[in-house]
Amino acid sequence: MPGVTDRVVIVTGAGGGSGRDYARMLARAGAWVVVNDSGADSDGTGSGSAVADAVVAELRASGAAAVANYDSVATEAGAAALIRTALDEFGAIHGIVNNAGILRDTSFANLTGDDWEAVLRVHLFGAYNLTHAAWGHFREQGHGRIVMATSTAGLFGNFGQANYGAATLGIIGLLNTLAIEGGRYDITVNAVAPMAATRLTADIAPADLLQRLPPAHAAPVVGYLLSRECEDTGLVVIVGDGSVQRVQLFANKPVLFPDVPSIAEVRENWSRITDMADAQPGLNPAG
Repeated sequence: MPGVTDRVVIVTGAGGGSGRDYARMLARAGAWVVVNDSGADSDGTGSGSAVADAVVAELRASGAAAVANYDSVATEAGAAALIRTALDEFGAIHGIVNNAGILRDTSFANLTGDDWEAVLRVHLFGAYNLTHAAWGHFREQGHGRIVMATSTAGLFGNFGQANYGAATLGIIGLLNTLAIEGGRYDITVNAVAPMAATRLTADIAPADLLQRLPPAHAAPVVGYLLSRECEDTGLVVIVGDGSVQRVQLFANKPVLFPDVPSIAEVRENWSRITDMADAQPGLNPAG
């Protein structure tokens, strides 16, 4: 069957916002959906089952196959339990959407270690934990589709979001290696940076902008990246306000020195070193 029909897909953070729209879209397209949400507040505190249960009830009422899971992907045990839910309920796992996220925004001068670690644990550790728990199943069956949620704050920076930016850009570093390692097993790994009005963005963007950014815009892109037909891997795309665009690393032509340069020689060539006029997509010198 084409697309995502009869495919088992886990969506983390699916109790609201973008994750809920991903789950709805997948259900409409015929997927069997595991709706994961710990029920935590936007800062990661608290827990509960109500939001995941509500989404599952909605999907089942429409005739879709769906099950709730409340484990936190911030721990390896929680991620393993989430995979078990998919296997116990549907007997397989074909795709995952690493969408769970929290915010603890503050300027870097005021950032605490707890707020730094909490955000990294949900976003970066969460993406690692669930992907690692699914990886063996994907390798064994010779197929898997992974979509990571990243952010424009990670790609370009944003005041007050050092923890969030570091975590979501770290996800792209993880993606780059997994796209290489998963190639021989038909495991694709891609990322989406949604510009969307959700509870995480409600306090950090103007209301008139948020009105133009319904989270549903990103859902079809996520759906395609999860499909059998999509064989692209290692891509990062920004989606929002009706636009979809790819982001890629670029590098200029190197400035070559015959020997170890002096500080003065670096200074004299700095404009050439930093000139991006002839930039091309960056190549990995490691192969």
